[in-house]
Amino acid sequence: MSTATLDLGHRPLSLTLPPVEEARPWRDVTVVFAVLFVITLGAWSLDERELNGISVWIKPLKFQLSLALHFATLALLARLAPEPFRRGRIFGWIVISSVAAGLFEIFYIMLQAGRGRTSHFNDETAVELVMYALMGIGSLVLVAAPLIMGAALLRHPGARVRREPMRLGAGLGLVLSALATVIVAGYLSTHGGHWVGGVPSDAGGLPVFGWSQQGGDLRVAHFFATHAMQVLPLVGYALRNHGPRGARLVAAAGGLYAALTAATFVQALLGQPFIALTNP
Repeated sequence: MSTATLDLGHRPLSLTLPPVEEARPWRDVTVVFAVLFVITLGAWSLDERELNGISVWIKPLKFQLSLALHFATLALLARLAPEPFRRGRIFGWIVISSVAAGLFEIFYIMLQAGRGRTSHFNDETAVELVMYALMGIGSLVLVAAPLIMGAALLRHPGARVRREPMRLGAGLGLVLSALATVIVAGYLSTHGGHWVGGVPSDAGGLPVFGWSQQGGDLRVAHFFATHAMQVLPLVGYALRNHGPRGARLVAAAGGLYAALTAATFVQALLGQPFIALTNP
């Protein structure tokens, strides 16, 4: 089997190509979400119904894209995980359970969009209340996967993680993403919505992202928390040839990224928009 070697500054790290077979369900479900994204784009173009001031299909599109990126990232970073961990029961459990959770979340979000009803913060009927609670459990399963794999990377038994920028960036990104997402999403679930002040409508939101321009929006911090698992590994990759110095820069980047996420969270709690391109 062919191998590719990444020079991490201190010593090379060998990655087996093609990607590790144990992570195949993550790769497969990424394709599923990509296909659903295309299908939902078609629904968006044909269906003019709106919910909270925007198309009913905007939320499914965002979640499909986000989850596709989530699982693609996990599949790629699994190459860095220790082989005993990848072949163990824990890894197998987090792969299968996270895929099942992701598919369940998308199924319900798309179902509710088709019905013209909200999927999140909806307790108007007993069924919707139960389904929202199940989505909360599914979200915990989804963040458990990067948390456990990130911890495995940082505790790699045969690697000097502090001298390997790429592995350190991957481990820090996965762990920070999981922990910060739990904090922000946990508050979101008790707050009853993502708006803090301003008008409780998604109409007139920031282009592309849809974040409120009139008040605080907790989705900003959620976005930064979620995507730490992509940003910090990329920083580690960029610094992969700088050895211990690169690892220190990765650690510093992790601290700055955590501070940025916390700052956007506090900003939203104060009722302030992240960016306001238009006057209220």
